[in-house]
Amino acid sequence: MENALSDLQQKLFGEVADLHGTPSGAYNLRADGKVLSRSSTANIDIKTNSQNNGIEIHIKDNTKNESVHIPVILTQTGHMEVVHNDFYIGENCDVLIVAGCGIDNCGDQKTEHDGIHTFHVGKNSKVRYVEKHFGSGEGTGEKILNPVTEVFQDENSVMEMEMVQIRGVDSTYRRTIANLKANAKFVVKERLLTHDRQKALSVYKISLDGDGSSADVVSRSIAKDYSYQKLDACISGNARCNGHTECDSIIMDHGTILAVPSLEANHVDAALIHEAAIGKIAGEQLIKLMTLGLDEHEAEDQIISGFLG
Repeated sequence: MENALSDLQQKLFGEVADLHGTPSGAYNLRADGKVLSRSSTANIDIKTNSQNNGIEIHIKDNTKNESVHIPVILTQTGHMEVVHNDFYIGENCDVLIVAGCGIDNCGDQKTEHDGIHTFHVGKNSKVRYVEKHFGSGEGTGEKILNPVTEVFQDENSVMEMEMVQIRGVDSTYRRTIANLKANAKFVVKERLLTHDRQKALSVYKISLDGDGSSADVVSRSIAKDYSYQKLDACISGNARCNGHTECDSIIMDHGTILAVPSLEANHVDAALIHEAAIGKIAGEQLIKLMTLGLDEHEAEDQIISGFLG
């Protein structure tokens, strides 16, 4: 893989998927609308879907301690695409799935990737899903990412999602929908930093349909400069279940943050909680770090790094 990629491509794959060579396990590497490289394993099969606009990933029952890497990168200004990826995870599995998209736009046209991922998680299976977004390039064209994630969890399954967007993306609209059966567990950790005039909208619609199901959606974000963020997180409790949403944000400069947590209880034994907190960096935090020899900018960077870490 190293010889087949340009320096820029290697940099982008490193940013969004921590790849610095050929990944182990199954993988599908995509760049500017084309598959660069693909590999399946005995337990994980990756193939082009019937519409030829994405892939299907089939993971056999009892597959454990295996990984799938499916990052996407875009380096051509003006390129726009919609990709549909479907995951079929069997029963009694324990797997890691690493996605993510990196855009480098050095031109004057907008570049956009819309990835639609659908997960079918079998009974007693655990999936850890990591999705990172990154943007770079000195051009005036926008870098746009609009991911859609749909999750259907069978009994006793676990879905853990890590959603990260730290810099460089001008506009993103993230939509996540999850439906859980009995004793299924859904966990989201979102980390987001916007700056300049970037916009980021995150929408979560979680339906707890089975007895003993649970959801925990936690978003940590920082809005700098004139950027705008909105978090719209709704949990519907339709059975004996537990749900929790939390938005913890820092606002800086002229940023705007709108938190809209909502709960819908449709069962007497649905226990649902939401929390939201928005504030600036505490002055005493800055003073403490500055007494250790940091200037104000360096102190702010340390606080931001720790908050999003």
